[in-house]
Amino acid sequence: MQDTFIQAYPKLLQPAATVAGLWLAHGDEPLLSQWLIDAMRPHWRAQNYAIKRIELVSVKSWQDVLSELGSQSLFDDASALIVTGNHKPDKAVIAALERFAIEAQAGTHSHSLLWLTPKQDKRSQSSKWFAPFAQYGHVIDCNLYNEQQRQQLLQIQAQQFGLTLSQEAWQLLMSHTEHHLLSAYQTLWRLSYLFAPQLTPAATPHQQSAHHSTSSTDGGTHTENVALDIDDLQAALVSDAQFSVFDLSDAMLAGNSAQVAKIITQLKTTDEPTTLVLWAISKDMRQIMQLLDGQDPQALGIWRSKQGLYQQACRRQSKAQTAQWPALLYRCDQAIKGLIRQPAWELLLQAALELSGKRLFIA
Repeated sequence: MQDTFIQAYPKLLQPAATVAGLWLAHGDEPLLSQWLIDAMRPHWRAQNYAIKRIELVSVKSWQDVLSELGSQSLFDDASALIVTGNHKPDKAVIAALERFAIEAQAGTHSHSLLWLTPKQDKRSQSSKWFAPFAQYGHVIDCNLYNEQQRQQLLQIQAQQFGLTLSQEAWQLLMSHTEHHLLSAYQTLWRLSYLFAPQLTPAATPHQQSAHHSTSSTDGGTHTENVALDIDDLQAALVSDAQFSVFDLSDAMLAGNSAQVAKIITQLKTTDEPTTLVLWAISKDMRQIMQLLDGQDPQALGIWRSKQGLYQQACRRQSKAQTAQWPALLYRCDQAIKGLIRQPAWELLLQAALELSGKRLFIA
């Protein structure tokens, strides 16, 4: 079965979606591949799947994939493999993948295999290696072919964030982000912290009552969406004109302490929610600690484009240094909640500089 991303993605967001079997996602838009994984991961976890990643470094790597599918832990019900790399399977592996897909259809097993590849042209799609995925599995075209598809996907994301934008607001968002999918998505993410705290508990609840809500039902779940018009969006974009927490993340990971201090100062001046700043810092700190523990960056959901920055940040840290981070993050949270007298922005700056490799205090 072959679908476009815009056809397949809403189905995977439904609670009863089936994820077993053979999946192939091809395209040159990495954000869509990440969204696909994010949509499948809750189903895998709900069914107690062991989730692993395998990089195809050669054709022989397919034997590692088949071996992994053949081994099952006593503690897991099934395996979910995320396979990356563009090495095509040979004849024997093609036959094994076909058997795997047919058995999944018959309910013999519930394993799941998702292969992420670059965009495949019509010639590739007529090749023998493509057949098991198209005939017995699921092929998803992770490419955007027009502006309408881009806005459709962003509208789905907005709904998940608890937002409904007017048509004029959408036009402004597309213009402001220069029709760039990731930039528009990041802007929606930030808007959700500003206007939809009921779906983002870490955000401050200010401004919620100032906007009426619209009801929507998705898969039987009733949610209240905050309706935003062009004035709301303009006000939010003005405060985001210089820097955002995403710029802060890049500066921290790159070890640019001067830029970190500059961004923190601007975020404070523009009244950026302290909870949103703490979220950005704590997310990067947690991922660096997990990387230092040997976890795979792809398994942590770190995009390929940022893996180099995270590795660079890891080289500046040691486990002894990062062991102090949870206590620092806890103090930041206490300051934000007014439980301690130290200014929250002072502690946030200390944490951000710690992550960038600049320590204000040495224990």
